[in-house]
Amino acid sequence: MIKHMETADIKFMKEAIACAQEGLQKRAGGPFGAVIVKDQQIIARGYNRVLIDRDPTAHAEMVAIREACRKLHDFQLHGCDLYTTCEPCPMCLGAIYWARPKRIIFACTREDAARIQFDDAFIYEEIQKPIDKRTIPMISLGRDEAITLFHQWEQMEDKIRY
Repeated sequence: MIKHMETADIKFMKEAIACAQEGLQKRAGGPFGAVIVKDQQIIARGYNRVLIDRDPTAHAEMVAIREACRKLHDFQLHGCDLYTTCEPCPMCLGAIYWARPKRIIFACTREDAARIQFDDAFIYEEIQKPIDKRTIPMISLGRDEAITLFHQWEQMEDKIRY
């Protein structure tokens, strides 16, 4: 283990690994698990549920974030740590940044995941391409009408920024 890791960090990572093991036993999805910790207490757990939920967004981190936010009655995870068995994919990384936890602690790397056919490299590559060069066509339509929604948001005095 890395020298600066605390005993608590090791304990919580073992819990994330246990979540992943549970998901594998249930044939729920890939070998991924996550826990979210606040004030040294696990407040949420998740394992990859893509197959059993038939939901491509049901990654371990997403499942744990949703549960933690429900428990905290908040859309952000201030003061929380997220432990995950693998470096988050682009989708999960985006959600994690929106949730704003204090730290992300991960075990396996994206290269480890690629070796077992969970390769997110193509998504990282797609994000960097110009819109007209992406594999899935992206077409802008209705901007003139939809931009009024942005103006309405901008004028709202009681909006909650996130």
